[in-house]
Amino acid sequence: MANIKAKKPKPTITIRDVAEESGFSATTVSIVLNNAPLARYIPPQTKTRIQKAAKKLGYHPNIFARSLRSKRNHTVGVMVFDVTDPYCTLILRGIEKSLYQASYLPILTDAHNDRGRFERYLEMLLERRVEALIVLANWLFIDINLLADLEKSEIPTVIIGRELESKSISSVIVDEEVGAGAALGHLHGLGHRKIAFVRGPKALMSAKKRWKGIQKFAQDAGLDLDPKLIVDLPDQLSPNVGVEDGYKMTEELLKRKRGFTALMAFDDMTALGAIRALTKAGVKVPEQCSVIGFDDVIPSALMVPSLSTVRQPMEAMGATAVSIAMDAINARAENHEFAAVQRKLPSELVLRESTRSLP
Repeated sequence: MANIKAKKPKPTITIRDVAEESGFSATTVSIVLNNAPLARYIPPQTKTRIQKAAKKLGYHPNIFARSLRSKRNHTVGVMVFDVTDPYCTLILRGIEKSLYQASYLPILTDAHNDRGRFERYLEMLLERRVEALIVLANWLFIDINLLADLEKSEIPTVIIGRELESKSISSVIVDEEVGAGAALGHLHGLGHRKIAFVRGPKALMSAKKRWKGIQKFAQDAGLDLDPKLIVDLPDQLSPNVGVEDGYKMTEELLKRKRGFTALMAFDDMTALGAIRALTKAGVKVPEQCSVIGFDDVIPSALMVPSLSTVRQPMEAMGATAVSIAMDAINARAENHEFAAVQRKLPSELVLRESTRSLP
Protein backbone atom coordinates (compact mmCIF):
# COMPACT_ATOMS: atom_id res chain seq x y z
CA MET A 1 0.00 0.00 0.00
CA ALA A 2 1.40 3.35 -1.01
CA ASN A 3 2.25 5.72 1.78
CA ILE A 4 -0.07 8.69 1.84
CA LYS A 5 1.57 11.73 3.24
CA ALA A 6 -0.67 13.89 5.36
CA LYS A 7 -0.90 17.45 4.18
CA LYS A 8 0.90 19.84 6.44
CA PRO A 9 -1.41 22.53 7.81
CA LYS A 10 -0.72 25.96 6.42
CA PRO A 11 1.19 28.13 8.86
CA THR A 12 -0.85 30.86 10.51
CA ILE A 13 0.02 34.28 9.15
CA THR A 14 0.68 36.70 11.99
CA ILE A 15 0.95 40.44 12.43
CA ARG A 16 4.75 40.03 12.46
CA ASP A 17 4.68 38.34 9.04
CA VAL A 18 2.69 41.25 7.60
CA ALA A 19 5.10 43.69 9.26
CA GLU A 20 8.09 41.99 7.65
CA GLU A 21 6.38 41.92 4.22
CA SER A 22 5.27 45.57 4.35
CA GLY A 23 8.38 47.00 5.97
CA PHE A 24 6.53 48.62 8.86
CA SER A 25 6.61 47.85 12.56
CA ALA A 26 4.31 45.27 14.07
CA THR A 27 2.71 48.03 16.15
CA THR A 28 1.84 50.09 13.07
CA VAL A 29 0.51 47.03 11.28
CA SER A 30 -1.63 46.09 14.27
CA ILE A 31 -3.12 49.58 14.48
CA VAL A 32 -4.04 49.53 10.77
CA LEU A 33 -5.42 45.99 10.55
CA ASN A 34 -7.42 46.34 13.77
CA ASN A 35 -8.66 49.79 12.73
CA ALA A 36 -7.64 51.09 16.14
CA PRO A 37 -8.37 54.75 17.08
CA LEU A 38 -4.77 55.73 16.28
CA ALA A 39 -5.25 54.55 12.67
CA ARG A 40 -6.60 57.98 11.72
CA TYR A 41 -3.10 59.40 12.23
CA ILE A 42 -1.42 56.93 9.86
CA PRO A 43 -0.87 58.16 6.25
CA PRO A 44 -3.16 56.60 3.60
CA GLN A 45 -0.21 55.27 1.58
CA THR A 46 1.08 53.41 4.64
CA LYS A 47 -2.35 51.86 5.22
CA THR A 48 -2.53 50.81 1.57
CA ARG A 49 0.88 49.07 1.68
CA ILE A 50 -0.01 47.21 4.88
CA GLN A 51 -3.41 46.11 3.54
CA LYS A 52 -1.83 44.89 0.26
CA ALA A 53 0.77 42.91 2.21
CA ALA A 54 -1.90 41.35 4.40
CA LYS A 55 -3.95 40.36 1.36
CA LYS A 56 -0.92 38.92 -0.41
CA LEU A 57 0.00 36.74 2.57
CA GLY A 58 -3.59 35.73 3.25
CA TYR A 59 -3.69 37.26 6.72
CA HIS A 60 -6.94 36.77 8.69
CA PRO A 61 -7.43 38.41 12.09
CA ASN A 62 -8.02 36.19 15.09
CA ILE A 63 -11.52 37.36 15.95
CA PHE A 64 -11.68 35.34 19.17
CA ALA A 65 -8.41 36.71 20.52
CA ARG A 66 -9.40 40.23 19.52
CA SER A 67 -12.74 39.92 21.30
CA LEU A 68 -11.02 38.80 24.51
CA ARG A 69 -8.82 41.89 24.42
CA SER A 70 -11.46 44.41 23.44
CA LYS A 71 -14.49 42.78 25.11
CA ARG A 72 -16.23 43.09 21.73
CA ASN A 73 -17.14 40.10 19.58
CA HIS A 74 -19.49 41.61 16.97
CA THR A 75 -22.36 39.28 17.79
CA VAL A 76 -25.99 40.17 18.54
CA GLY A 77 -28.47 37.82 20.17
CA VAL A 78 -31.77 37.62 18.26
CA MET A 79 -34.58 36.08 20.30
CA VAL A 80 -37.96 35.02 18.89
CA PHE A 81 -40.77 33.14 20.60
CA ASP A 82 -41.83 31.11 17.56
CA VAL A 83 -39.83 31.16 14.35
CA THR A 84 -42.69 29.41 12.49
CA ASP A 85 -44.97 32.43 13.02
CA PRO A 86 -45.32 34.13 9.58
CA TYR A 87 -45.03 37.49 11.34
CA CYS A 88 -41.37 36.70 12.09
CA THR A 89 -40.13 35.97 8.59
CA LEU A 90 -39.70 39.43 7.09
CA ILE A 91 -38.67 41.02 10.38
CA LEU A 92 -35.84 38.48 10.68
CA ARG A 93 -34.83 39.26 7.09
CA GLY A 94 -34.58 42.96 7.99
CA ILE A 95 -32.50 42.14 11.08
CA GLU A 96 -30.15 39.82 9.20
CA LYS A 97 -29.54 42.19 6.28
CA SER A 98 -28.78 45.12 8.58
CA LEU A 99 -26.47 43.12 10.85
CA TYR A 100 -24.61 41.81 7.80
CA GLN A 101 -24.08 45.35 6.55
CA ALA A 102 -22.76 46.30 9.98
CA SER A 103 -20.40 43.27 10.02
CA TYR A 104 -22.20 41.74 12.99
CA LEU A 105 -23.16 38.08 13.39
CA PRO A 106 -26.70 37.24 14.60
CA ILE A 107 -27.16 34.36 17.03
CA LEU A 108 -30.77 33.25 16.54
CA THR A 109 -32.73 31.56 19.33
CA ASP A 110 -36.30 30.24 19.17
CA ALA A 111 -38.08 29.96 22.53
CA HIS A 112 -40.88 27.74 21.14
CA ASN A 113 -43.36 29.85 23.13
CA ASP A 114 -41.87 28.53 26.36
CA ARG A 115 -40.82 30.95 29.09
CA GLY A 116 -38.29 28.53 30.61
CA ARG A 117 -36.63 28.07 27.23
CA PHE A 118 -36.54 31.85 26.74
CA GLU A 119 -34.83 32.33 30.13
CA ARG A 120 -32.25 29.62 29.40
CA TYR A 121 -31.45 31.08 25.99
CA LEU A 122 -31.07 34.50 27.58
CA GLU A 123 -28.52 33.06 30.02
CA MET A 124 -26.63 31.36 27.19
CA LEU A 125 -26.48 34.53 25.09
CA LEU A 126 -25.22 36.55 28.03
CA GLU A 127 -22.59 33.89 28.75
CA ARG A 128 -21.37 34.34 25.17
CA ARG A 129 -21.11 38.08 25.78
CA VAL A 130 -23.28 39.20 22.88
CA GLU A 131 -23.04 42.96 22.47
CA ALA A 132 -26.80 43.52 22.19
CA LEU A 133 -30.14 41.74 22.22
CA ILE A 134 -33.01 42.09 19.75
CA VAL A 135 -36.23 40.42 20.90
CA LEU A 136 -39.22 39.87 18.66
CA ALA A 137 -42.11 39.97 21.13
CA ASN A 138 -45.34 38.05 20.82
CA TRP A 139 -48.21 37.05 23.10
CA LEU A 140 -45.83 35.70 25.74
CA PHE A 141 -44.79 39.26 26.48
CA ILE A 142 -48.02 39.62 28.42
CA ASP A 143 -45.79 38.16 31.17
CA ILE A 144 -44.18 41.27 32.62
CA ASN A 145 -41.51 39.18 34.36
CA LEU A 146 -39.88 38.52 30.99
CA LEU A 147 -39.27 42.25 30.65
CA ALA A 148 -37.71 42.31 34.11
CA ASP A 149 -35.35 39.50 33.09
CA LEU A 150 -34.19 41.55 30.11
CA GLU A 151 -33.71 44.70 32.17
CA LYS A 152 -31.36 42.76 34.45
CA SER A 153 -29.11 41.87 31.50
CA GLU A 154 -27.64 45.40 31.42
CA ILE A 155 -26.74 45.19 27.73
CA PRO A 156 -28.40 47.17 24.90
CA THR A 157 -31.79 45.59 24.22
CA VAL A 158 -34.43 46.37 21.60
CA ILE A 159 -37.94 44.87 21.65
CA ILE A 160 -39.87 44.65 18.38
CA GLY A 161 -43.66 44.62 18.53
CA ARG A 162 -44.35 45.84 22.05
CA GLU A 163 -44.63 49.42 23.25
CA LEU A 164 -42.63 49.98 26.41
CA GLU A 165 -42.30 52.56 29.14
CA SER A 166 -38.81 51.44 30.05
CA LYS A 167 -35.83 53.73 30.60
CA SER A 168 -33.35 50.99 29.76
CA ILE A 169 -34.95 48.98 26.91
CA SER A 170 -35.70 50.39 23.45
CA SER A 171 -38.66 49.38 21.33
CA VAL A 172 -39.88 49.42 17.72
CA ILE A 173 -43.61 49.34 17.04
CA VAL A 174 -46.08 50.22 14.29
CA ASP A 175 -48.85 52.81 14.57
CA GLU A 176 -51.56 50.18 14.95
CA GLU A 177 -54.22 52.67 16.01
CA VAL A 178 -53.97 54.64 12.76
CA GLY A 179 -53.70 51.43 10.72
CA ALA A 180 -56.87 49.93 12.18
CA GLY A 181 -58.74 53.19 11.64
CA ALA A 182 -57.62 53.20 8.00
CA ALA A 183 -58.86 49.61 7.53
CA LEU A 184 -62.30 50.47 8.88
CA GLY A 185 -62.29 53.65 6.82
CA HIS A 186 -61.72 51.54 3.70
CA LEU A 187 -64.74 49.34 4.46
CA HIS A 188 -66.85 52.38 5.30
CA GLY A 189 -65.79 54.07 2.06
CA LEU A 190 -66.99 51.01 0.13
CA GLY A 191 -70.48 51.52 1.58
CA HIS A 192 -70.39 48.91 4.36
CA ARG A 193 -72.28 49.74 7.55
CA LYS A 194 -73.05 46.31 8.98
CA ILE A 195 -69.49 45.35 9.88
CA ALA A 196 -68.44 42.40 12.07
CA PHE A 197 -65.25 42.44 14.13
CA VAL A 198 -63.05 39.61 15.36
CA ARG A 199 -61.00 41.48 17.94
CA GLY A 200 -57.68 40.37 19.40
CA PRO A 201 -57.29 38.91 22.91
CA LYS A 202 -58.26 41.43 25.58
CA ALA A 203 -54.94 41.08 27.41
CA LEU A 204 -52.90 41.95 24.31
CA MET A 205 -51.75 45.57 23.99
CA SER A 206 -51.87 45.55 20.19
CA ALA A 207 -55.53 44.43 20.33
CA LYS A 208 -56.32 47.43 22.55
CA LYS A 209 -54.50 49.82 20.20
CA ARG A 210 -56.30 48.54 17.12
CA TRP A 211 -59.71 48.68 18.78
CA LYS A 212 -59.01 52.24 19.90
CA GLY A 213 -58.36 53.20 16.26
CA ILE A 214 -61.62 51.50 15.21
CA GLN A 215 -63.62 53.32 17.88
CA LYS A 216 -62.10 56.67 16.94
CA PHE A 217 -62.99 56.28 13.27
CA ALA A 218 -66.51 55.06 14.10
CA GLN A 219 -67.10 58.05 16.34
CA ASP A 220 -65.82 60.53 13.75
CA ALA A 221 -67.86 58.91 10.96
CA GLY A 222 -71.06 58.41 12.99
CA LEU A 223 -70.85 54.65 12.49
CA ASP A 224 -72.67 52.43 14.98
CA LEU A 225 -70.70 49.40 16.19
CA ASP A 226 -73.18 46.58 16.85
CA PRO A 227 -72.13 44.69 20.02
CA LYS A 228 -73.69 41.51 18.61
CA LEU A 229 -71.26 41.71 15.68
CA ILE A 230 -68.17 41.82 17.92
CA VAL A 231 -66.31 38.74 19.17
CA ASP A 232 -62.95 38.38 20.92
CA LEU A 233 -60.17 35.90 20.31
CA PRO A 234 -59.42 33.94 23.51
CA ASP A 235 -56.47 34.94 25.69
CA GLN A 236 -53.73 32.43 25.02
CA LEU A 237 -50.00 32.17 24.56
CA SER A 238 -49.81 30.61 21.10
CA PRO A 239 -49.80 32.82 18.00
CA ASN A 240 -50.26 29.99 15.52
CA VAL A 241 -53.89 29.16 16.22
CA GLY A 242 -55.08 32.35 14.51
CA VAL A 243 -56.62 30.50 11.54
CA GLU A 244 -58.45 28.01 13.75
CA ASP A 245 -59.72 30.69 16.14
CA GLY A 246 -60.70 33.00 13.27
CA TYR A 247 -62.74 30.13 11.87
CA LYS A 248 -64.47 29.43 15.20
CA MET A 249 -65.18 33.09 15.96
CA THR A 250 -66.68 33.65 12.50
CA GLU A 251 -68.89 30.59 12.96
CA GLU A 252 -70.07 32.17 16.22
CA LEU A 253 -70.93 35.40 14.38
CA LEU A 254 -72.89 33.50 11.75
CA LYS A 255 -74.84 31.60 14.42
CA ARG A 256 -76.09 34.91 15.82
CA LYS A 257 -78.11 35.44 12.62
CA ARG A 258 -77.10 39.08 12.59
CA GLY A 259 -76.46 39.99 8.97
CA PHE A 260 -73.15 41.67 8.06
CA THR A 261 -71.59 42.67 4.75
CA ALA A 262 -67.99 43.05 5.89
CA LEU A 263 -65.68 41.57 8.51
CA MET A 264 -62.55 43.09 10.03
CA ALA A 265 -60.17 40.57 11.60
CA PHE A 266 -57.54 41.16 14.27
CA ASP A 267 -54.75 39.94 11.97
CA ASP A 268 -54.19 38.15 8.68
CA MET A 269 -54.19 34.61 10.08
CA THR A 270 -57.52 35.31 11.79
CA ALA A 271 -58.83 36.72 8.51
CA LEU A 272 -57.83 33.55 6.66
CA GLY A 273 -59.80 31.50 9.19
CA ALA A 274 -62.76 33.85 8.77
CA ILE A 275 -62.75 33.39 4.99
CA ARG A 276 -62.74 29.60 5.43
CA ALA A 277 -65.75 29.77 7.74
CA LEU A 278 -67.64 32.13 5.41
CA THR A 279 -66.91 29.96 2.39
CA LYS A 280 -68.06 26.82 4.22
CA ALA A 281 -71.31 28.60 5.12
CA GLY A 282 -71.88 29.48 1.45
CA VAL A 283 -71.02 33.17 1.86
CA LYS A 284 -68.89 34.34 -1.07
CA VAL A 285 -65.90 36.63 -0.41
CA PRO A 286 -65.96 39.43 -1.46
CA GLU A 287 -69.26 39.28 -3.40
CA GLN A 288 -71.38 38.83 -0.26
CA CYS A 289 -68.91 39.75 2.49
CA SER A 290 -65.70 41.77 2.34
CA VAL A 291 -62.85 40.73 4.66
CA ILE A 292 -59.81 42.73 5.76
CA GLY A 293 -56.86 41.72 7.98
CA PHE A 294 -53.80 43.26 9.57
CA ASP A 295 -50.01 42.59 9.22
CA ASP A 296 -49.58 41.58 5.54
CA VAL A 297 -47.85 38.27 6.20
CA ILE A 298 -46.69 36.40 3.08
CA PRO A 299 -49.72 34.02 2.76
CA SER A 300 -52.07 37.02 2.49
CA ALA A 301 -51.06 37.78 -1.08
CA LEU A 302 -51.07 34.12 -2.15
CA MET A 303 -54.55 32.98 -1.12
CA VAL A 304 -57.68 33.19 -3.29
CA PRO A 305 -59.07 35.77 -2.98
CA SER A 306 -55.93 37.65 -2.00
CA LEU A 307 -56.38 39.49 1.28
CA SER A 308 -56.78 43.23 1.72
CA THR A 309 -54.88 44.17 4.86
CA VAL A 310 -52.85 46.73 6.79
CA ARG A 311 -49.16 46.24 6.13
CA GLN A 312 -46.68 46.46 8.95
CA PRO A 313 -43.27 47.46 7.48
CA MET A 314 -41.65 44.31 8.82
CA GLU A 315 -38.22 44.51 7.16
CA ALA A 316 -38.00 48.16 8.20
CA MET A 317 -38.92 47.16 11.77
CA GLY A 318 -36.00 44.72 11.85
CA ALA A 319 -33.62 47.23 10.28
CA THR A 320 -34.70 49.96 12.71
CA ALA A 321 -34.09 47.66 15.68
CA VAL A 322 -30.57 46.95 14.43
CA SER A 323 -29.88 50.66 13.91
CA ILE A 324 -30.89 51.42 17.51
CA ALA A 325 -28.80 48.49 18.79
CA MET A 326 -25.72 49.68 16.86
CA ASP A 327 -26.06 53.21 18.25
CA ALA A 328 -26.27 51.78 21.76
CA ILE A 329 -23.27 49.47 21.21
CA ASN A 330 -21.13 52.33 19.91
CA ALA A 331 -22.16 54.61 22.76
CA ARG A 332 -21.24 51.94 25.25
CA ALA A 333 -17.86 51.36 23.60
CA GLU A 334 -17.12 55.07 23.93
CA ASN A 335 -18.35 55.15 27.54
CA HIS A 336 -21.27 57.42 26.62
CA GLU A 337 -24.76 57.15 28.06
CA PHE A 338 -27.47 55.96 25.68
CA ALA A 339 -31.09 56.63 26.53
CA ALA A 340 -33.68 54.06 25.47
CA VAL A 341 -35.43 54.85 22.18
CA GLN A 342 -39.12 54.20 21.51
CA ARG A 343 -39.65 54.24 17.71
CA LYS A 344 -43.07 54.11 16.02
CA LEU A 345 -43.28 53.34 12.28
CA PRO A 346 -46.25 54.07 9.97
CA SER A 347 -48.51 51.33 8.62
CA GLU A 348 -49.86 51.08 5.06
CA LEU A 349 -53.24 50.03 3.67
CA VAL A 350 -52.85 47.27 1.04
CA LEU A 351 -55.94 46.67 -1.11
CA ARG A 352 -56.42 43.31 -2.82
CA GLU A 353 -59.33 41.07 -3.87
CA SER A 354 -61.09 40.34 -0.55
CA THR A 355 -62.85 43.72 -0.31
CA ARG A 356 -65.27 45.37 -2.73
CA SER A 357 -68.01 47.98 -2.86
CA LEU A 358 -71.39 47.07 -1.37
CA PRO A 359 -73.72 46.14 -4.29
